[in-house]
Amino acid sequence: MSGTTADAGSGYSLRGRQGHVIEALGRAIVGGTYRPGDLLPREAELTEEYGVSRTSVREAMKVLAAKGLVDIRPKVGTRVRARELWSSFDSDLLTWTYVEGMATELMRDLVELRQIVEPSAARLAAGRATMHDLGRIEQAALDLAGAAHDHTAYAEHDVEFHLAVYAASHNTFLSRFGTLVADFMKLSFDLQQEATTLSLEEDAARHVAVLEAITRGDTEAAGERMLQVVLDGKVALVAALRDQES
Repeated sequence: MSGTTADAGSGYSLRGRQGHVIEALGRAIVGGTYRPGDLLPREAELTEEYGVSRTSVREAMKVLAAKGLVDIRPKVGTRVRARELWSSFDSDLLTWTYVEGMATELMRDLVELRQIVEPSAARLAAGRATMHDLGRIEQAALDLAGAAHDHTAYAEHDVEFHLAVYAASHNTFLSRFGTLVADFMKLSFDLQQEATTLSLEEDAARHVAVLEAITRGDTEAAGERMLQVVLDGKVALVAALRDQES
């Protein structure tokens, strides 16, 4: 997860000097250097600190405002907004949260949310998947099985499998959710693999069971199999996070 990639939340690429300002201030806000309610340094101070133009500072503030981090008020200044108003699924916010060492609670929240929505996505996929959808899910399952010896590749194919199921639900919001949290899912999958009691071959077989249920059009089985996959991952993630904290 890198803060130099294109930002899904604002459509802005965090490259160059202006991108450096965005990332530095974003991390400072997420990390607690600037807390909700605090005023950020004035434009002239930021211009001097980061060696950029006033235009770059203003544009950076617009990007941070688009992410919900700050509120820009003429003649008052730029103030950090309450955390609950931040764009929680913004890919850069997720990255900054992880880099600042504050991702534990967020990852637990994400896996709990997946526990709620992914079985439903699988049920919808079982009733709505097209041949193209089934082919995409099947390919992801095959790739998982083939990558059981490579943890990095396995995590990438794992994300693709879940994105394929979200897409097969043919629900706009579920598909969008999967895209928004894809990077964070990969991070959580990487951690899960460090603590799972299942072999990757066994985990791949669990995913194949989801595919088979969706292919049969068995909505209840699809939901149950997907729930098992998510719960297996949740147990491993909690164990991995506990090891990190100890």
